[in-house]
Formats: sequence, C-alpha cells, structure tokens
Amino acid sequence: MAPLPGSGLAKGLAVTLRTMTRKSVTEQYPDVQPDLPPRTRGVIGLFEENCTVCMLCARECPDWCIYIDSHKETVPAATPGGRERSRNVLDRFAIDFSLCMYCGICIEVCPFDALFWSPEFEYAETDIRDLTHERDKLREWMWTVPAPPALDPGAEEPKELAAARKTAEKLAAAQAEPREGES
Repeated sequence: MAPLPGSGLAKGLAVTLRTMTRKSVTEQYPDVQPDLPPRTRGVIGLFEENCTVCMLCARECPDWCIYIDSHKETVPAATPGGRERSRNVLDRFAIDFSLCMYCGICIEVCPFDALFWSPEFEYAETDIRDLTHERDKLREWMWTVPAPPALDPGAEEPKELAAARKTAEKLAAAQAEPREGES
C-alpha cells in the first residue's frame, strides 16, 4: 500500500511542533558558567615545588609538547666533612597546548606528583603561537585543581601513613620518658 501524499510532510511538522513546545536546553555559555563534573580534565597544572627535573614527562609525551630546561647547582655539605651534592634546578617548564592531545601520560608517569589535571578550560588564544604556556601560567592553573576525593571509610590505611605514625609515636614516647640521672 502506498503512503498517502504529504504524509512525510505531516510527520516532519509534527516533530517540529513537539520540539517547539519543549523547554530549550541551550545554556548561554559566556553569561552562564557550566556546572562541570568533579575531577574534570581541562588543562595540565604544574606544582613546581615537587618537580625534580627528572624529564620523565617530556620523554614519555607522545606529542613532544613539553619543554624543560634546567641547570645543575651545587649544594654545600649538610654536615662538616660531608660531601657536596648537586641537584637540578628548573629553569623552564612549558607545555604547547596546540600540540597536546590531553592523553594524561605525563601526569601518570610523574613520580613526584608535580603535574595535575586542572578543570580550567578557558584558555583560548587568537594566535596558535600563544598556546605554549610557561611555568607561571601552569602554576596559576595548579590552584584550581580540586582536592582529591576522601578515602573510603572502609579502606585500609596506606602503609606509608601507618609507618610514619609508628615512628612519630616512638619518638614521642622516647621524649616523654624521663632520662636516667635526671630528677
């Protein structure tokens, strides 16, 4: 049986009328900020104090978009007669977000927790060359990183915390005991 002439047009108009009567879900973005889910991945933030310039993030980056420059600095001996040490000092840490594919490998391989996902997403530029952000901008984004979720109440305490607590308790007990010969 052949469809009635004009039935397709009637179906299309019915869809249009149904859609017109519904409330719009469009949000006026610049005026109304979106409600982002917790732990949203926006850009990468740098916690510079934790960076030891190990270069793991730059080596593992599949896009080669992380640029790190450093120099060695000699640290004097901590005790008399001790050895001098050398340490790397961070001079430049930059990420080219025009190349970055936001895979998060750099964050995963960082052994010192110096890189984090920031929920910041408004960093558009008019010139592609301005998408290379230096460490001051990456540090600025670090302060928008939310605190990690609380541990599950039924979870085991991390071994590191348990060991640190035992050591602190032993030190406190040793200091609380009166020393022999003192009154």
